[in-house]
Amino acid sequence: MKKCVVLGVTGSIAAYKAAELVSRLKKRDIDVRVIMTEAATKFVAPLTFETLSLNPAVTDMFSRETPWEVEHIALAKRADVFVVAPASANFIGKFAAGIADDMLTTTVMATKAPVMIAPAMNTNMYESAAVQENIGILRRRGCEFIEPESGLLACGDTGRGRLAEPAELERRIMERLVQKRDLEGLKLLVTAGATREDIDPVRYITNRSSGKMGFAIAEAAARRGAEVTLVCGISALKTPYGVKRIDVVSSDDMFEAVDALFGECDALVMAAAPADFTPAEKAAQKLKKNGRQDMTLELRATRDILKAMGAKKGGRTIVGFAAETQNIRENALKKLEEKNLDMIAANDVAGENTGFGVDTNAVTLFIRGGGERSIALADKSIVADRLLDELAEYRLNTAGA
Repeated sequence: MKKCVVLGVTGSIAAYKAAELVSRLKKRDIDVRVIMTEAATKFVAPLTFETLSLNPAVTDMFSRETPWEVEHIALAKRADVFVVAPASANFIGKFAAGIADDMLTTTVMATKAPVMIAPAMNTNMYESAAVQENIGILRRRGCEFIEPESGLLACGDTGRGRLAEPAELERRIMERLVQKRDLEGLKLLVTAGATREDIDPVRYITNRSSGKMGFAIAEAAARRGAEVTLVCGISALKTPYGVKRIDVVSSDDMFEAVDALFGECDALVMAAAPADFTPAEKAAQKLKKNGRQDMTLELRATRDILKAMGAKKGGRTIVGFAAETQNIRENALKKLEEKNLDMIAANDVAGENTGFGVDTNAVTLFIRGGGERSIALADKSIVADRLLDELAEYRLNTAGA
């Protein structure tokens, strides 16, 4: 039986890309059913989608083309994957609020299929607090977002907000249609975020890690069937669906949490950025300036989590991260050996699109035994899946070794 993609098209100049997406999916013998908002019909005629999909393009909530079916329920049940591309700020807001006032919102509200949303809008709209909050709500409900690209927008502005290209949309949809469950049975321990090392009750030392890479790995692994525990330092990110989260503050807290859980896991991915140093003593009271022009702060090294786990890893697989600003290859290979890791993902955190706090990354994965894989610049969710591909292959190749 053919796989079915229900494609929602909202009012955006990027609607023309949805036509190419339909064509691409049809060439893969996918049954495509298109639902258009009224605004979408102002940009692309329904006939375009009907010709490409060989199915009626639904625009009217009260259509009687199939009087024996309640159409929005029928489409909701038919979908193997439900995609909204382009997704306007208006649609995202209504869906997040549970408003069902047209055929698209009514149908997507009724579906139990995986929902993928590809936003397209002006940069300022996309980055607004309202849109980002609504995206966060939908992510927590399990929706998968295909992030917009940066570039020249139809309004003349330059920035993030362009709908992902049809080839990328196609690739992500096909990945979802042939969903991998290759990590079922794997108990995965993931760390993410920065630690906070207190100087006094007011001040502390930390770093710029947002936790996005670790969260992306945890989310992707859970989606692929793994039992995931996420040990999280300081991060404002929401817990991915299906992931058990344990919050910690300091590097010592993270050490204790990882050490306690390590014996029960099959693999550890250490994507967190715990502090290498912490104040030798925490002041009980706020340190006052009192006219001083300088101050010396004595630091001591924190316990090395990766090295300690590597020393007792047994049959477990350990993946580390090397966030470097220079001599990336040399430093990564040194850590791989010194900490007895199986793999280490090295990246240049000084890069504009690969540093802390951004949504994209590019890494070189060094594998014990001499293997090397480059993962090109992409959204961290994509990098996470590529890394997990390599983890799964490595475990398969070394099973019983």
